[in-house]
Amino acid sequence: MKILLISKDTEQYTDWFPLGIAYISAVLLKEGHDVQIYHQNVNHYPDEYLTEYLNNNIFDVVGVGAVAGYYQYRKLLKISNAINSSKNRPYYIIGGQCPTPEPEYFLKKTKADVVVLGEAEVTIVELLDAIASCNSLSNIKGIAFLDGDKVIINEERSLIEDIDSIPFPAYHLFPINYYRLIRPIPNARKTDFVFPVISGRGCTFKCTFCYRMDKGFRPRCNESIIDEIKYLKSNFGITYIFFADELLMASPERTASLCENFIEQKLDIHWCCNGRLNYAKPKVLKLMKKAGCVFINYGIESMDDNVLRNMNKALTYDQIIKGVEATVAENISPGLNILFGNIGDNKETLKSAVNFLLKYDDGSQLRTIKPVTPYPGSPLYHAAIEKGFLTGCEDFYENKHVNSDLLTVNFTELSDTEFHMSLYEANSILFKNYYNRQLSNVLGSAKKLYLENDANFRGFRQR
Repeated sequence: MKILLISKDTEQYTDWFPLGIAYISAVLLKEGHDVQIYHQNVNHYPDEYLTEYLNNNIFDVVGVGAVAGYYQYRKLLKISNAINSSKNRPYYIIGGQCPTPEPEYFLKKTKADVVVLGEAEVTIVELLDAIASCNSLSNIKGIAFLDGDKVIINEERSLIEDIDSIPFPAYHLFPINYYRLIRPIPNARKTDFVFPVISGRGCTFKCTFCYRMDKGFRPRCNESIIDEIKYLKSNFGITYIFFADELLMASPERTASLCENFIEQKLDIHWCCNGRLNYAKPKVLKLMKKAGCVFINYGIESMDDNVLRNMNKALTYDQIIKGVEATVAENISPGLNILFGNIGDNKETLKSAVNFLLKYDDGSQLRTIKPVTPYPGSPLYHAAIEKGFLTGCEDFYENKHVNSDLLTVNFTELSDTEFHMSLYEANSILFKNYYNRQLSNVLGSAKKLYLENDANFRGFRQR
């Protein structure tokens, strides 16, 4: 079958490599399908151009995925309108974390033919086989579809246990020279070429605000990860790997094993990952540093034990402090993520978070505090519905969630105005801290240039 997969425009100068559709492309190519990518994000095509493209090119199937969030939702609706306006409209499939928790709403909203629920690599093959042979969709696990005006949601599909069986992403279908320029990336050198890799799928923890609720953690084997990194280095000159999965540091043992193999194979590459502070032990961190790790992104979310318990974070204040200090001691930058507005939050918990960020931020990234968002599919979403703060998916996307930096649902005792004022004051302090550091660095460069005749200086406006 002839298939068009759409990489949506995110309106960024450089964009993140679309790993999801790259994996799907690889699976479909292996099955003998003709796969093409519509690079809207690279070329910044207007949405209307997709209608014209489909009018002038015949495809059997068109597919698009979306993660949760106000921008992705609105973009999905625009893409859907462009597809549905085509005189040669192909069979239309959507997927991803955005439509998966509420497929009935998204089928009716986008007028798609099918929603693929959750992991798609196995489901999409069976689905396309059924479409090609005009067979019933009723026995295909992991999809939802319209049967007339009725929405049918089939049985859930089991997760792919052996994710090493999935082929590498179909890199040859994408302009890698564009994607490897992605910035800003923490502690990346100006000469680095950066690229994301997945080391595993899932997470062993169940934070209430997280909509990625697949059970358990499924790691790739070390050999497969290393082979992919070597491939990216030799074919595309990649020098910095951004491990994009939810949690590379799934256990101290797994992290140590991977780092030891990196060192044995002499990968000579910088990398960053998502980590857990209860696993941030000096021995592990030392290995990570030796293996090339320059940044660990930590989901901290709060500096208050009561709030941490409420969000089922499985972390304590003491673990956070010990883990961050151990990370800094190994000269690895810590990414310090804080949310505000969880159940139990107030002005004092926000003040504690600001003081923490000021103390431990090393300037490798601009860190701001965002309001917690009860994305559909998360336990916090269902709690918001139970408390009467939300009526459902439509209320979330059409009325409440207008921007990820603005309040969607207020779980605190502050008024909405007080909530936003508190965030404004907190982030103003963080902005000043970050940009004062940048100013200090620039003035230091100027002093070295003019007072010490630094001939290696490359210009204040260097990009």
